[in-house]
Formats: sequence, structure tokens, C-alpha cells
Amino acid sequence: MLALGAPLALAEMGWMAMGVVDTIMAGPLGAGAVGAGSLGNMVFYPVATWGVGVLLGMDTLVSQSFGAENVQDCRRTLVSGVWLALGLAPLLALVVWGLIPLLGAAGANPHVMLLLAPYLKALIPGVLPLLLFTAFRRYVQAVDIVKPVTFALVSANLVNFAGNWALMYGHWGAPAMGLAGPGWSTSIARAYMAAVLWGSIVRHGRKSGSRVFHLPWRPDIARMRRLIGLGLPAAAQMGLEGAVFGIVSVLAARLDEASLAAHGIAVQVIATTYMVPLGISSAAAVRVGQAVGRKDRQGVAVSGWAALLLSSLFMGAAGLALWTAPRSIVRMFIGDPAVIATGGVLLRIAAFFELFDGVQVVATGALRGLGDTRTPMLLHFAGYWLVGLPVAYVLCFRYGWGAAGIWVGLGAALILIGAALVAVWRRRAIRFGQDTPG
Repeated sequence: MLALGAPLALAEMGWMAMGVVDTIMAGPLGAGAVGAGSLGNMVFYPVATWGVGVLLGMDTLVSQSFGAENVQDCRRTLVSGVWLALGLAPLLALVVWGLIPLLGAAGANPHVMLLLAPYLKALIPGVLPLLLFTAFRRYVQAVDIVKPVTFALVSANLVNFAGNWALMYGHWGAPAMGLAGPGWSTSIARAYMAAVLWGSIVRHGRKSGSRVFHLPWRPDIARMRRLIGLGLPAAAQMGLEGAVFGIVSVLAARLDEASLAAHGIAVQVIATTYMVPLGISSAAAVRVGQAVGRKDRQGVAVSGWAALLLSSLFMGAAGLALWTAPRSIVRMFIGDPAVIATGGVLLRIAAFFELFDGVQVVATGALRGLGDTRTPMLLHFAGYWLVGLPVAYVLCFRYGWGAAGIWVGLGAALILIGAALVAVWRRRAIRFGQDTPG
């Protein structure tokens, strides 16, 4: 699990580092720019991750085919994933474009909206590269090729940093675009990542004697339907989760700029720690799926529980760090005393649910390896929308807790979801062992 999970966790950290760098580099532009950038990400990612979620069915199909030593079937799933990416990209781009006026109508701070609109528009060209990168990544990691994924995401940070430096502040002869600069550099970095992974797939095809250009590239409707059947619940789950964070960010935008900035920074911090169990979750999906393809009942159970243990160790340590040094962490992003004070409170609340945040995403990945994407969707809906969001709204506005009330609601949801998903994984792993001979 470490052999696959560690590079993928590093890759996820590289993914999140781009957002962290964007936020830190926007700090000199003021709390309004930090808040607008964070709000823009919270609005963009629920839409983008819906498309990413549809492609997560590739984890199940490719890993199970690879475990059964059916390489040609793996490649047919890759082709279907590329066609899905091409079809989804324009639809998602239109949704992001249409959300911009809706945010203003929802009562977001007018100064924040002036900064937010150019940033979101600059992210739109990166939607297609993001989906293609996702399809390429699901394929290569499911066939145990992980180094290119790590290289693409880590090196993309250099591309993003250079783009921010040039486009945000007008260095190297580029125009000073303000907050739109990191939006454009992020889109460029995503195109770079897709190109890197495509190059690795082509090279691997040449070495194995099966060139990808010689594959049948006509759409396989039956396989695409199967991918959609697996991916839609995963997409809905990710969309439900991302939409909740988007909604609470809009709620935070109704507060003062310092509260919005503190909320955005705290989200950035917990999202960064979340990247490690997210990488382990991908490894769990691959290892469990490969064991299913081999009909290895012990391998299924060991892979899932090993992933949950690794996630618990890391997120337990992360929770301790958030509890002991919350203000120091916020101070890394901005020096505003009001933002530091509020952000410190939010990170201490987050310390209580870090462990559960980790186990819920890893259990989701393990269940995806078994082919179950529906149960996590239902549990995320119940936890976030029936418990977390109502509690967050009531505590924030009815009881006057402000941003802290939002975070208590999110924490309650994550604790319930994490506990329920681990229980479901235990039951499904036992059932697979009973149903599999040998």
C-alpha cells in the first residue's frame, strides 16, 4: 500500500500546493483578493469535480481488468474515458460561466465579486485539460505506473509559480492581471499535466509493443455507459461534498472580509492535509480492484484495512498539529490580525474531525475498488445536506457564531460520514470473502 499510496499522496500534495501557492502569492493584494480566490475555488471545484467523478469509474474497470491480466480491456477503458472527457468539458465550462452572475445575486460582497469574476473566467480554459489529465491518470495508476503522475503534479507547481509571478504582478514583460493571473497560470499548468501523462502513456505503449495510436478509437457506447453507471454516483458524491463547501463559502461571503479570508485559508489548510488520504484512497481503489480481478479475497481485505490504518496515522498527526499551532499556520498565509484570530479558531475546530475526514475518503476508495460507488453517495448526501448544512446555517446566523458555526456543522457531518463508511466497508469486505471461493 505504501509503494502505491506514497507517490499518489505526494502527487495529491503537489495538486493542492498550486492552490496554496496561489493564495500565498495573492496575500499582498489584500484580504479581499485572498477571499475572492478562495471563494472562486470553492465554486469552481464542485463543478469540475463532478466531471472528475464521472471518470472515477475507470479505477474500478481498469484495476479489475489489470488484476485479471487483461491489458487490452484496460486500454479500451482508457479510450472510453477520453471520449467522456471530451464530451463533458464544454458542458462544465458553461456551468462555471453561468455561476458568475448567480454569485452576485446571492449577496456576495461587491468588492469580492469585482475580483472573483476575472479569476473564474480564467479557470474555464483549463476544464478540458483537467478532465483529460484525470482520464490519463486513472489509467496509468491502475496499471501500476505512478511515477509520471507524481512528476506531472510536482513539476506543474513550477509552471504555476512562474505563471503567477509573471501574470499576477506583471513581471517578465507580462501584463499585471491581478487575481486573474493565477487563474490563467492554473489553466496553463493543467494543460502541461495532461501533456506529460499522455507522453508517458505513448512511451509505455512503445515499450510494451502496443502503441496507443493503433488502438480502435471509435466510441465504445456500452463501455461508456458502464463507466457512467459507476462514475455518476461517485460524481454525485463529490459534487454533493464540493457543493456544500461552495455553499458555506457563499455563506461566509455574507460575513466581513476577514471572516471570508479566514474561512478560505482554513479550507485551504484542511484541503492540503486531505490530499494525503486522498492519494491513499486512490491506492486503495486500485489495490482492492486488482485483488477483485484476481479473485483474491484476502488481498481485498488487507488492502482496504492497510489504507485505513495509514490514513488514520497521518490525519491523527495532522489534527494534533492544527490544535497546537493554529495561528502560526494561518500566519503563513497572511499577516492580518483579524484573519489570524478567526482562522485560528476554525483550525482548532477542524482538529476534531481530521481523523474522520481521512477515513471517509479512504473507505470510499476501497468501496470503489469493489464496484460500490452508490453507498458513499447516499451517506455523503445524508451527512452533509441533512445534518451538516442545516447545523452550519443555524449556528452561523441564528446563534451568531459566525464562521465558527459553519465549521462546527461541517465537523458534525464528517464524523457521521466517516464512522458510517468504515462500518459499510467492513460489511462489504466480509461479504466478498464469503462469496469468493478459494
